[in-house]
Amino acid sequence: MAGIMSYFGGRRDTKQAARDAIVGLRQQLQMIEKKEEHLQKKIDEELKKAKANAVSNKAVATQALRRKKANESEMDRLAGQRLQLELQINTLESANLNAETMAAMKKASDVLASIHGNMTMDKVDSTMSKITEQREIANEIAEAISYPTGTEADEEDLKAELAELEQETLDERLAGAEHVPLHIPAGARRVEERPKVAVEDDEEAQLRELQAALAM
Repeated sequence: MAGIMSYFGGRRDTKQAARDAIVGLRQQLQMIEKKEEHLQKKIDEELKKAKANAVSNKAVATQALRRKKANESEMDRLAGQRLQLELQINTLESANLNAETMAAMKKASDVLASIHGNMTMDKVDSTMSKITEQREIANEIAEAISYPTGTEADEEDLKAELAELEQETLDERLAGAEHVPLHIPAGARRVEERPKVAVEDDEEAQLRELQAALAM
């Protein structure tokens, strides 16, 4: 029978069933609280009546006390029922919260499993290696693009051109030096000529001495 009811949708959702049960328990709890309020009023009335007739009419006072005691017994019974209802409500709420928590955790677990899919650590490592490799290639491409082409050839051309300019400058300086007239101060010529005269005088003196020696 239960299978047939389940097949035709007779079985209600567990969460909804828990909510309905909690609502029913709270309604019953409200009825008990109202009954307790009514009994408390009757207890107060009977106590008042017993006090009023305690001296003048003891029989009426005694009956009032008996009704008061009966109402108090009913109050105790209702208090026990109210306590059981409150405990059951707390139990259902806790169970419902646990069920909802587990359902949320299961849903999150299913989502994680769907996200990961066939993902494994080997695939992750392989993907990260490819990313690193592609990053290195991108860096090399960026360096190649930013580095000016033909720089080495330009440097060699600049060195050769500089050497030619240096050689031309030296040639011009040498050519200019060949056409500059030699200018020797007069005093310098006289200073240079004086040692020559002194040398000639010494030679003549030596020659005369040699002739004199031969004549002897």
